[in-house]
Amino acid sequence: MKNTDCALIIGSNAAENHPIAFKWLTEARDKRGAKIISVDPRFTRTSARADIYAPLRSGTDIAFIGGMIKYILDNKLYHEEYVKWYTNATFIVKESYDFKDGLFSGYDPEKRKYDQSKWAFEITEDGEYVKDMSMEHPRCVLQLLKKHYERYDIDTVCAITGTPKNRYLEVLKAYSATGAPDKAGTILYAMGTTQHTVGTENVRSYAILQLLLGNIGRAGGGVNALRGESNVQGSTDWALLYHILPGYLATPEAKKHPDYKTYLEVETPKTGYWNNKPKFLASLLKCYWMEDAPEKSYHYLPKRVDGKPYAHIALFEAMYNGEIEGLFIWGSNPIVGGPNANKEQAALANLKWMVAVDLWQTETSEFWSYKAKERPTENNPYEIKDPEEIQTEVFFLPACSSYEKEGSVSNSGRWMQYRWKAADPVGESRADLEIANELMLRIKKLYEGSTKPQDEPITRLTWDYGEGAHPDIDKIARDINGFEVVNGKPGNQVANFTKLMDDGSTACGNWIYSGCYPADNGKPEDYLARRRDNKDVAAPGSKPIGSYLNWSWCWPVNRRIIYNRCSATPEGQPWDTDRASIWWNGEQWVGNDVPDFGKTKDPNGPGGRNAFIMRPEEVGCIFSKCAEGPFPEHYEPWESPIKNLLNSQDLNPVVTIWEPDKRGQFDKYQIIGTTYRVSEHWQAGAMTRMQPWLAELMPNLFVEMSEELAKEKDIRNGDEVIISTTRGDIKALACVTKRFKPFNINGKLVHQIGVLWHFGFNGYATGDPANRLTPHIGDGNTMIPEYKAWLCDVRRA
Repeated sequence: MKNTDCALIIGSNAAENHPIAFKWLTEARDKRGAKIISVDPRFTRTSARADIYAPLRSGTDIAFIGGMIKYILDNKLYHEEYVKWYTNATFIVKESYDFKDGLFSGYDPEKRKYDQSKWAFEITEDGEYVKDMSMEHPRCVLQLLKKHYERYDIDTVCAITGTPKNRYLEVLKAYSATGAPDKAGTILYAMGTTQHTVGTENVRSYAILQLLLGNIGRAGGGVNALRGESNVQGSTDWALLYHILPGYLATPEAKKHPDYKTYLEVETPKTGYWNNKPKFLASLLKCYWMEDAPEKSYHYLPKRVDGKPYAHIALFEAMYNGEIEGLFIWGSNPIVGGPNANKEQAALANLKWMVAVDLWQTETSEFWSYKAKERPTENNPYEIKDPEEIQTEVFFLPACSSYEKEGSVSNSGRWMQYRWKAADPVGESRADLEIANELMLRIKKLYEGSTKPQDEPITRLTWDYGEGAHPDIDKIARDINGFEVVNGKPGNQVANFTKLMDDGSTACGNWIYSGCYPADNGKPEDYLARRRDNKDVAAPGSKPIGSYLNWSWCWPVNRRIIYNRCSATPEGQPWDTDRASIWWNGEQWVGNDVPDFGKTKDPNGPGGRNAFIMRPEEVGCIFSKCAEGPFPEHYEPWESPIKNLLNSQDLNPVVTIWEPDKRGQFDKYQIIGTTYRVSEHWQAGAMTRMQPWLAELMPNLFVEMSEELAKEKDIRNGDEVIISTTRGDIKALACVTKRFKPFNINGKLVHQIGVLWHFGFNGYATGDPANRLTPHIGDGNTMIPEYKAWLCDVRRA
């Protein structure tokens, strides 16, 4: 961030929610003259510190970015050499691809799904992609991109987003300037981007913008997710999400992947670095079941029902319908943090048992109590049972806080940093690792001696991290790194994932982390996540760029900027010597980072310019196969104040609609609602509302609204108000400010409000959960809930 010339902050209030990250932007402004742009429905603390503030209506990012793409293409402000060599802009798309009135070719309205084979590239008889290096062929990706976004003119974009035209022009001019080869621009986003029915496509639009401007793989560039927790990146790497195994390997589906051989045939591409997937999966299986061959142990992995979603909303819909009997809820509080919280509270009452693992009692662990019924919503369409009616058996396991345990976390930059224990746990609380270890030891004890084949996933499981309360963390770290398997036992550590094999001779807990513990000499520093050398040493003839290569360890193989081949010209020299990352010295790649490339691969030789090694095409994808289509297209949120001005498809055509009757209509609900956080509270508030000093700083749930809306509704600052949707209502205090302004949406005045989502019925600061208002609908790819754009009404209590 400190290397950037312009930072576009969209869907994030970085100054307030990520202040340590934001300080590097202020350094870039102070030392480089960088510009900071804040794009947000509300004038936030980030906006107050930005050079340019552009308001936009929640849910209209694609229209906003689509207009930027059109402006850059129309004025040829893109980084032409970068686009030509490092993206698929030159690729020719087959004639089966088409786009009409909001729908791409291959759409099945009954399945709400696309046949993506209609979007294929032209391939030669030799299996090579057909390209037009002049980028003038009418079906090359660049020309199709131009055609797609030709509708996104400035006036149309501003009519959709509500952004004043003069502000939008300021953004266009400032950010498009980073397309110059000696400039770099970065995009920072957070939940304001992702929590929409088009969340994935929002991020895709940012990626296309950055590829056009040549801002990927370079110091000062990137599409940077500002994570909401210190280990969100780590939890994603470790398969927190249902569709992946550790290291982003797809979880198997029963019919699609019936056996090991079929899985690898289906999932392994012929080109790109993912063609090493057999090595990664074999080593993972060997780490889990060391005494069995991968072909056998593959069958121990649970298999998903083909095509069935297991995301948060889908799970709670299944609980509500009585399809799930038991639930482990580990460090999560969906009664506050989940969408349509009234329904999710009702769903928990249909379970037979639930285990809650947390620091102390939360709203979720006490969903059954009278406290959960103290202020029922007036229009709650879901039955909230009395405690004596609820048959769910609830177990509570007290966990200790992050300061009371040791282990590694991985930050937004993929840095794996070890943290030492600062204090002993309180009472009977234990570290999550200790809870998981003892639980598995007890389960294995229960199955001891079983000869049933269906029990083999447990009886054959390799679990040797020590008895008692404290498992061997170093042993776990060594397993993560990977090792040679010799006669069914651990041998020497492997240096990194390039040494993993597909024949069962190596084991590795997560291939992307292989290299974090490459040698076992019995010294603490063997575990590279513990390194703390804070000297930023530059390579000879260059300036330091903030790599800090000897501070902790970064996946993959300690590389600080992924796809850093893009930081150099096709011939291998830095685009900008002031921020040089890597370069070719005539014999090998050298510089201020670990090359994301073969170290001795000649830039002028075969494949020497294939910068995006994880892609089968080995280039960045402007044209890509996402669920909604190859290019992001603007669709309105599920609940919207207007019809789509760009096409006749109001809603993302591939989203799952769970409750069509709960869709709020503008004739009754005429205010846009969104949720956000404040510095004084953390996430669902379980940690911060229990602290009296933080509760004193922010004691009340409030709803922020414009002076114009307050006047219209006869609401004064500090009044108690009721906010209503089709899912329920909540009470809050009115916070009347100038930070919200009405939007002019295609000539119509539309109001937006913002509600804090931290509150619940436990702690020193209590209030109604804001997510009683939000809908059970999610993104078309990931099913992340649409917390950030919904319709509501506000009135005085």
